[in-house]
Amino acid sequence: MMTVTKESVIERLKTVNGPDFTGNIVDLGMVSDIFIADSKVFFSITVPAARAQEMEPLRAAAERVVKAIPGVASAMVALTAEKKGGGMEAPVPPRPAVPRPATPAPQRPAPHAPASQSHGKRGVPGIDAIIAVASGKGGVGKSTTAVNLALGLAANRLKVGVLDADIYGPSMPRLLNIHGRPQTVDGKILKPMQNYGLKVMSMGFLVDEETPMIWRGPMVMSALTQMLREVEWGALDVLVVDMPPGTGDAQLTMAQQVPLAGAVIVSTPQDLALIDARKGLNMFKKVDVPLLGIVENMSYFLAPDTGKRYDIFGHGGARREAERLGVTFLGEVPLEMGIRESSDAGTPVVASKPEGAEARIYRDIASKVWDRVQEERGAAEAAVPSIVFE
Repeated sequence: MMTVTKESVIERLKTVNGPDFTGNIVDLGMVSDIFIADSKVFFSITVPAARAQEMEPLRAAAERVVKAIPGVASAMVALTAEKKGGGMEAPVPPRPAVPRPATPAPQRPAPHAPASQSHGKRGVPGIDAIIAVASGKGGVGKSTTAVNLALGLAANRLKVGVLDADIYGPSMPRLLNIHGRPQTVDGKILKPMQNYGLKVMSMGFLVDEETPMIWRGPMVMSALTQMLREVEWGALDVLVVDMPPGTGDAQLTMAQQVPLAGAVIVSTPQDLALIDARKGLNMFKKVDVPLLGIVENMSYFLAPDTGKRYDIFGHGGARREAERLGVTFLGEVPLEMGIRESSDAGTPVVASKPEGAEARIYRDIASKVWDRVQEERGAAEAAVPSIVFE
């Protein structure tokens, strides 16, 4: 495969006209630093904030010309309205006003949209339900919980995919022992990687493990959007999204734009973790994403020699928090050496020891989560008024 250089990308981008055909996007200073990894090209285009929404054709044109460069496997192009140093020296002229009719034409009532596309969120073809696994902070075992939850759902005879939405710290390649690069369909759509019966997509498949992702919010969201909507997922009953920790721009945008069937919050029993878990719960509440429940991870430790139980991080905090908030408590996962070892080895406990006690805990949590998804779906359908013409 031919080597792709920044110079070749810049030359091709000079063929893309700027807004209102005023020069090209390179000479206008609209193109950010270009990052190339394994024949995949990443960059952003700075546009006026007031006109960001109408600049999608410009973004698409830039992506199209870069993908056409020999040797380019794929391109991720984001729009950003943030002015960068040295960029946008040339002002972009305003777009001429377009006359609009004084009175909008009457519209016919739209038919009821399916649950996956409600509230203006566009669904993903072939995916029946999307579940977010989130935490208010890092280090609580969210990714381990997400992968074992996905395997638990698959053990319950569901077709399951996993989207690793943590751009800065992707974990799924290691947790699922998947190596290599995803193939593409016609050089455009990515094929998900697979192991243990799961279809998986992660930024960890696209860049080297030690490559730092020094991206701002718009680039992160562009990458997430492409990994969600430009992947050949096929028919899935559920897609489990391993969300980044915290409640920043990436998490909020995913919650607002992706048709989530619900969210699972992972926390440890200690008060500090629960404080951050509450932030995650409140974020999903504010954007009308159903809360499927709380998992208390590292809930207790059983000494392997004596069987004595130790509540190292306290105990029952997540259960009490769930009761206080009226949220389903999904279960307790112990602090167990086998879970840690199997995760590090890329052999998650639900896959490697399906009949073990820990695997049964995860499968039980998966059953409760899926039951909650069906409950929320039934409640949403019942809440939609029917229109009868007589």
